[in-house]
Amino acid sequence: MSTKQDSGKHYHLLCTGDALETVKRHSEEEDITLFGSCFCPFVQRVWVAFEYLGIPYKSNFVDEVDPYKKPKELLEVSPKGLVPGLKLHRYDPPRALNESTVIMEYIEESACLATITTQRTLLPPATDPYARALVRLQADHVSRTVVPAFYRYLQAQDADAQIAGGKEFHESLDQLVGLLERAEREAGPGLGDGLWREGGQLNWTDTLVGPWLFRAANVLKHYCGFEMPSGPKFDAWVRRLFEHPAFKGTCSTEDLYLDSYERYAYNRPNTSQVANAINSGRGLP
Repeated sequence: MSTKQDSGKHYHLLCTGDALETVKRHSEEEDITLFGSCFCPFVQRVWVAFEYLGIPYKSNFVDEVDPYKKPKELLEVSPKGLVPGLKLHRYDPPRALNESTVIMEYIEESACLATITTQRTLLPPATDPYARALVRLQADHVSRTVVPAFYRYLQAQDADAQIAGGKEFHESLDQLVGLLERAEREAGPGLGDGLWREGGQLNWTDTLVGPWLFRAANVLKHYCGFEMPSGPKFDAWVRRLFEHPAFKGTCSTEDLYLDSYERYAYNRPNTSQVANAINSGRGLP
């Protein structure tokens, strides 16, 4: 844990940097409206998928919805008041979706059916079910292990818990690398194989885990002194991911994340539903 004291900084409501420019490009009405918050990693994974797959959308990021005040407009698309949420205007009356992985599945399948996209995909082709299964194993590990470990580490307050949290999170990334290497051995190169392979394309796993890797590199480093795993392949993977246009275009400046995550780092009461779940030992909402 950083020796700095909790300064009481508040989470940001507006994107900055490259993310703000992306928001501005998606200010016109479309069939889909994406509701989100500028600092949320669950939102970012969906946002990256939209950008990569080329699905037209309107972002609700300029007139930012404060997800912690749960306005009526957000509750209409996400009953728990959690972001991200989608409003689908092509239906009458409009329909809605929530939960980041469900939304990703929806837009991935929409991209496969639509003629308005660049014909990209985040998954290996349906004709290679084993390769798709290996990617889903990676995704399951991200959801069950990597993401909860990130928050346990960030929210830990005493020295022993911080040491244990850092070890757990580091091991979760090592295990993910093992799954990526397995896919590389057993499935070989092809569509949807990810940025782990030089020359590969952004895939499902990259998109799912990328927002937490990015926050590990700035938030965890700043507040916990965390150092990312290092090695030629891992370093190259992270570099390709962070520099990918679809990912980079959804990233704000570092100060936004450091300010917005201070409340997690000092485990302020009622920081979020995610933080409360971690503190109580429950699964993430």
